[in-house]
Amino acid sequence: MMRQNLKKVEHIKADESMKMFPYAFGLNHSSGSSVKRSKPKLIYLLLFTLISSCFVFAPYLFYFPYPSALFLIDSSIKEIEDQVSQNITEPPKPSKNEESILCDRTGYRSDICFMKGDIRTHSPSSSIFLYTSNDDHVSQETIKPYTRKWETSIMETVGELKLVKLSGDKHSCQVIHEVPAVIFSTGGYTGNLYHEFNDGLIPLYITSKRYNKKVVFVIAEYHKWWEMKYGDVISQLSDYPLIDFTKDKRTHCFKEAIVGLKIHGELTVDPSQMQDDRTTITEFKNILDQAYRPRINLLDAKEERRLKGKAAKRRKANKPKLALFSRTGSRAITNEDQMVKLAQRIGFQVEVLRPDRTTELAKIYRVLNSSTVMVGVHGAAMTHFLFMKPGAVFIQIIPLGTDWAAETYYGEPAKKLGLDYIGYKILPRESSLYDQYDKNDPILKDPSSITQKGWQFTKGIYLTNQQVRLDLRRFKKILVDAYAKSNR
Repeated sequence: MMRQNLKKVEHIKADESMKMFPYAFGLNHSSGSSVKRSKPKLIYLLLFTLISSCFVFAPYLFYFPYPSALFLIDSSIKEIEDQVSQNITEPPKPSKNEESILCDRTGYRSDICFMKGDIRTHSPSSSIFLYTSNDDHVSQETIKPYTRKWETSIMETVGELKLVKLSGDKHSCQVIHEVPAVIFSTGGYTGNLYHEFNDGLIPLYITSKRYNKKVVFVIAEYHKWWEMKYGDVISQLSDYPLIDFTKDKRTHCFKEAIVGLKIHGELTVDPSQMQDDRTTITEFKNILDQAYRPRINLLDAKEERRLKGKAAKRRKANKPKLALFSRTGSRAITNEDQMVKLAQRIGFQVEVLRPDRTTELAKIYRVLNSSTVMVGVHGAAMTHFLFMKPGAVFIQIIPLGTDWAAETYYGEPAKKLGLDYIGYKILPRESSLYDQYDKNDPILKDPSSITQKGWQFTKGIYLTNQQVRLDLRRFKKILVDAYAKSNR
């Protein structure tokens, strides 16, 4: 490359000299004959000598401080070479007032740090370095980039990152990014659908929205299955490939980074905390729709080909669709088959969903987005209400001892999304616990007195060991009401 550049310099020097002194190089392009041109050669030679003398003695006679034209050309080429070389190995150097690490630790749910300047990752030491031009100031912050800060037990399982501000020898940049980074963890409760959305995807949307997809996601405690499961959604939030912080040992360089995620509450987006003051959970719902719509269109086309005329007849029937999330084991509906038949008699087209961890989310989204009613017993699967269209009916069956959690985690967020939410609180006689305890036992009569003792009591009694047997006469009123709303 240097040889090519030197040739360019020599070529430029020659060209400039020819332009400045054309006659000295025999480049007079007049149309006269050689005989006519031979006469003034002496004059041209004298003129060339005079001009050359001026360049030699001018600095002494006039104290001319500027470099010659040829030196300017040399300097320009050198600057270009330096810049190209720097762009290959080093990012642009920020000014001192652009070098900072600022951490906000006032939030109850999460810490978040903002970095600006010459930022370089170093995964072997779980560090992110900010190199500064200030030789006297060295500082370090630590952060666990997960959104359940208050929950000590789970935070102990989340890896800590060191944010170090220092001067001195730098790790050479191996990958230079022109866009900011958002660095977060997919550890903790990842693996549970509620937590994947509440602790991860929605906070990621909140934190990265301002960048309009021009952002790189750097993931601590990365899981390949997580990327496969949510790749369609991630592609709506970033135009760039994910970076596995732990396994990617290369030094990635950024000019700006956010470490940690902002979170507003349970499955929600608070417009007052957003940069534009207008973004709500509905915009996140639209992101999901954009992510899954191409796949849904393919599934629809495939079904049309498979069913042909049958699909057309089904559309003509135009029955409102009810999607039921079926559970086995804890909090299962023991008379589910009878409930399905009841819903069908009322006039619903019922689709029973039994998803597992391998079920493609686009398929679940497709069912719920075309349903007017969703029914399920309180649990992580209720997170799927995010897939419903605003105005749809969401019926959450609330077992004993789960009132607060059901309303807080799903009921209130569903209302914010614009769903018509109905919470069906079972009576003690609809619980399997009714056959295990005396009728006057606080477990049946006053569940709140038990749940106040702590999570272990709530989980052990009401979540793990309870099933539901619906009073169908009582539940029928809920279904009839939902059917009426579906035909509005």
